[in-house]
Order: sequence, then C-alpha cells, then structure tokens
Amino acid sequence: MSSVEARTGRSPPSSRIAKLRSSMAVYMHTYTLCTIFASIGGFLFGFDTGSIGPVTTMPQFLDDFAPISPTLQGLIVSSILITASTASLLAGSLSDRISRIYTFSVGGAIFAVGSAIIASASTLAQLLVGRCVAGVGEGIFLSVIIVYQCEIAPAAIRGSLACTLQLLVTVGVASGYFVCYGTVKIAGDMSWRIPFILQAIISAVFAVGSPFLVHSPRWLRHVGRHEDAIKAWTRLGLNPTEAEKEDSTAANEERADESRKDWKTELRQLWKKEVRKRTVLGCFIMGMQQLSGIDGVLYYAPVLFTQAGLSSTKAAFLASGVSGLLNVGCTIMAQPFQDKWGRRPLVLIGGSVIASCMLVIGSIYASNAHATAGGRWAVVVLIYVFVVAFSMSWALAFRIYASEIQPMRTRAAATSLGQAANWIVNWVVAFTTPLFLARSTSGPYFLFGACTALTVLVCAAFLPESKGVSLEHLDEIFHTSPWRGIVAQLRGHPLRKLPLRRLGSEAGTRQPTIAFRSNDVEMAVVPNISRQQSDRQTITEGKYDHDDHGAVGIHVSDQIS
Repeated sequence: MSSVEARTGRSPPSSRIAKLRSSMAVYMHTYTLCTIFASIGGFLFGFDTGSIGPVTTMPQFLDDFAPISPTLQGLIVSSILITASTASLLAGSLSDRISRIYTFSVGGAIFAVGSAIIASASTLAQLLVGRCVAGVGEGIFLSVIIVYQCEIAPAAIRGSLACTLQLLVTVGVASGYFVCYGTVKIAGDMSWRIPFILQAIISAVFAVGSPFLVHSPRWLRHVGRHEDAIKAWTRLGLNPTEAEKEDSTAANEERADESRKDWKTELRQLWKKEVRKRTVLGCFIMGMQQLSGIDGVLYYAPVLFTQAGLSSTKAAFLASGVSGLLNVGCTIMAQPFQDKWGRRPLVLIGGSVIASCMLVIGSIYASNAHATAGGRWAVVVLIYVFVVAFSMSWALAFRIYASEIQPMRTRAAATSLGQAANWIVNWVVAFTTPLFLARSTSGPYFLFGACTALTVLVCAAFLPESKGVSLEHLDEIFHTSPWRGIVAQLRGHPLRKLPLRRLGSEAGTRQPTIAFRSNDVEMAVVPNISRQQSDRQTITEGKYDHDDHGAVGIHVSDQIS
C-alpha cells in the first residue's frame, strides 16, 4: 500500500487514472462505433418528436394551415405513428432476411423521402401524406436498432451500449426543441420547413452509411454463415476467446432453415409456451412506457408550459428546450451505471417517482392550486422531475429489456411487436392529449399516474433481473417469477440467493444433472424427469457442492424416479 493510500484510505490519483483508462478501454472498439452510428436512427425519431409539437404552434405554420383545432393538431402530430406501428410489425421479419444493417438503410431512405414531402408541403393533405410515409421508414428501422446493438455488445457492457439509442433519442428531442426555438424567429414559411429539411438530410446520411456497418455476428449465425460470424466478431474488436464466450451457445439456436419461413410462422414462434410470457411482458412494458405520459409531455411541452403559466411562445419553447437538455444530461449520467444498477431497481424506483409526479400535478390542477404563482411553478418543476426520472429509468431499461429477454429465433420479431405496441399506445396518447387537456387540465395527469403505478406493481411481480446475463442464458431467469420470492419473504422463508453452476454427472447417478440459479430460486433439472418432480425432490434429496469461488450447485440423488 502506498503512503497516499495509508493516509487517506483512497487510491493515489495515478491509480485512479489507470482504472479509468482500463474501464474506458472496454468501449474503445468497433462495436462502440457501430452502436453510435446505428443510434442516428434514434436521433431522427427524437428530432421529429421534439420538433413537430412546436412546429404546429408556430404562428408561421398557423398562417399557412389555419385553423388548427385540437383534433387536427393531434392528427398531424400522431399520423406518423399510425404507419410506424404497422411497418414495425414487418421490420423483424425483414431484418431476419436482409440483415439488420440493410433494414436500417431501407428505413432511413423511406424516412428521408417522407421528410422531403413534409418540407415541401403546400397543403395539409401533402403534409399528412409525408408524415405517413416517414412513419413507414421510422417503423422499419427503429425497432431493429436495439436488436442490433444488443447482438453486437459484450454481455458485461450490453446495457451501457444499448443505452446509446436512448441517448441519441434525447439529443434529438432537445435538438428539435432548440432548432424550432431558433427558426420561429424567421419570417415566412421557412421557419417551419427548416426542421424537416434537416431531418431529410440526416436520414439520407443514415441510409447511405448503414450498409458499411459490421453485420451482427448472431444474425450471421442465425442464417448459417458461421465463418462470416467469426470474422464479424473480429471486426467488432473481440478476440477469439471473447467471441467464443459471447456466442458459446449460439450454434444451438441456429435456425437457418426456419428463418426463411413465412412471417406467419415466425409470429407463431412468439406464442410458444417457452417464450409467450416474455412476449406479453415485452409488449406490456413497451405500451405502458407511453402511458406514463412521456410523449404527451415531449410532443406538447409548449402547450403544457403555457398552461402552467408561461405566457409567451418563446418562453414556452425555451422551457421545452430546458426539459430536453435535462433529458440528455440525465441519460448521459445514467448510461454508465446500467450494468451496475440493474434493470429491475431502475424500473421500480423510477416508476414510483414518475407516478408520484403525475399524481401530484393532477392534484394541483384539480384543487385549482395552479392559479397561484407557487402552484404554477410547482407544476413546471414537477414536469422537470418527471423528465429526469423517466430519462434515467424507464427510457433506458424498458427498450433494452424487451429486446434482450428474447431468444435469437424470436428476438427481432418480438422487439418489432413490442415497438408496435409502443407506437399504438403512443398514437393514442399523442392524438388524445390535446383533446383531453381541452376538457380537463387534471384528468390526463391522473390517468398517466395511475397507469404508471399499475406498471410498477406488475413489474415488481413479473420482471426478473437480466443484468450481466448473456443473451443465450437469459432463459434461466424466467423459470420462476419474482412474485414467488416476494411471497416467500412475506411467509418468513426467504429464498437462498446463491449463484449456482452447472454440474455434470456424479459417480453413482444414472444421468447428468444440471443445477442453476433462476431468479433467486435454486432448481435442479434432470433429463427425462418432470419439472415439478425435480423441483419437489431437489431440496429433500439433493446435496450442495461448493467450488473455490463460493459457487454452489446441486446434485440430485440417484433415488429420484
């Protein structure tokens, strides 16, 4: 121990710098660059989300398309989501056939065309057509991005890398706010056309650059291109040992023949007994993510801040931009800790804060406390707290979780289905929020708060922790639901929390035993023996085996029949 450590109890600066360099070195690989470029699709989604609401309230836009009723405003904002949700249902099947990166390119090109149509719109009909075309492109590329990122990232940093998509989404939202804050000062229709021109240019770059990314090695294995998969791991920056570790069991999941079946067959895969609970959970959390009210806040931030007492358009736009910056800053702060904190704590703690903010805001409006200066500022502050809590928890955890929990054969299709659920609910929220606010200032907040609270309860019961588990071994965490552990704790019989390792045949046993830890529940599976029987027999007839690192396994005795 150095003298500095002896006096202060901390490592010397040189040691801390060395540790920082070592941790940063983990990210200095091609897979990080591929992750960042793929996340441009998230930027496009965020930029549209952040700009379309302010655009529909610009005086110059209203001069060209007035009158804009709350119903029409909701339709303009949400029309992109109708086609996006439909297209996303086909995105998984498409990406399984032509690859993840070529799907990015196709979607980006369609999105660029749609944005160009909007930017040149002279009638409301042309504007809506452009929004629908852009939605098709968005639906194709967005749900596939998180699949690609999860498949190319090492398990130890998968959460941090996959968060890059959400980071670029938040950067896009903030950029959309501030671009509109700048262009609203321009006289004439270019004030609202410039955001869509920029959107078209960036999406064209995304479409042209995507084919130059490295193919997902897991996708290459999925279609039977084993040698190309090994080369792809090398190009991504992993050495042969790391590649073998990341993809050690992927060969057992190859479905080169099945991947060429029709889309109906692939959709049926989602509802097989071994994965249907995960499919339902993924769709549920992706849909309820929107019922937290986040896109109601992001799309209509200027409206909400005006309702809260910020009278001028520029002030409302500026306040919206600040919420966008908070979104970016909190995402950056939370990203490095995704693989330390875990998904489950983020979902439960973040959801509790989100629900509290919505319910308190609803209470302020319901009691007419917003009529006072203190009440108005409380609403503004609580909206900011809501954005902070969401960006550090649900925004990051849900999108990653819905993709990573699926096996290779259903990952793309399930992620697309979850994204479709997200967009369908998003459309409902985006279309109805201005109508709801016109009739009740408190109602939307109570609805969002209640839905968030319900989601927290469901996740507490059914969402197991996936942090640090390789994609090929995530099946094990779903053998037992978390609510069983909660019930055991309440009964005073807490389940053991010991990591279990695989064990081979023991002398005197008739067949090999596999022991593992699943969601804090110790289980042993013996081939040809029913799960219920092995569960029942394990504790009474099994014996523990410890290794030098404290890992524990279970050998089931020869007497099990």
